[in-house]
Amino acid sequence: MESVTADDPIVCLDDVRKEYALGGTVTALDGIGLSLPAGSYTAVMGPSGSGKSTLLNLIGALDTPTAGRVSVDGTDIADLSENDRAKLRGTKIGFVFQTFNLMPRLSARENVELPLVFAEWDTDRRTERAESLLDRVGLGDRMDHMPQELSGGQRQRVAIARALATDPAIVLADEPTGNVDTETGDEIMSLLADTHDRGNTILLVTHERRIAEHADRIVHVRDGRREDTETIGGDR
Repeated sequence: MESVTADDPIVCLDDVRKEYALGGTVTALDGIGLSLPAGSYTAVMGPSGSGKSTLLNLIGALDTPTAGRVSVDGTDIADLSENDRAKLRGTKIGFVFQTFNLMPRLSARENVELPLVFAEWDTDRRTERAESLLDRVGLGDRMDHMPQELSGGQRQRVAIARALATDPAIVLADEPTGNVDTETGDEIMSLLADTHDRGNTILLVTHERRIAEHADRIVHVRDGRREDTETIGGDR
């Protein structure tokens, strides 16, 4: 059981427990504590079934804990309605998934614009923002391409641009290099490093040590509990 002591964390988990009823009670997280200071870059590592994805889902306000407290920017997510949690996700949290999760019938530009549609940005403003972000990730010449016309690495670049559309305080990256080759994975990690350098807080979930070492610290989890934390020194 852990308590959080960091000053003014943008994300705070305090003694969090998450259980699922799957033919019995399955404990995914067992009294875990974690704080993410604003502007930090943290990687979470652990074997399959250790609770990494559950942790990410709770921080991303996709789920609520069975016990304990999960707060994002000072707000306890358990106190929010589903609608308010959706608003939180849409404004303060950006998601990057292993499987990209792009809308297949939308172009690269339209995929990046999608969060801005929900945020009720006007057409000109969201188009300008989407094009600027696609330029930043090196896809200025692919804006009108459909996802099936892009490589895996290009799709992940679109996904990163989409995650940054609303300039979220927190970016959650779930195995972002899992479906690309090593060289492309390194390019993706370079983009995430640039995102961090611009001030975003990043939480990265991975099972690869070399990917985790791009972060400033690595939090190890096992059986739903936090084992230890490493501080990573030197260049990312």
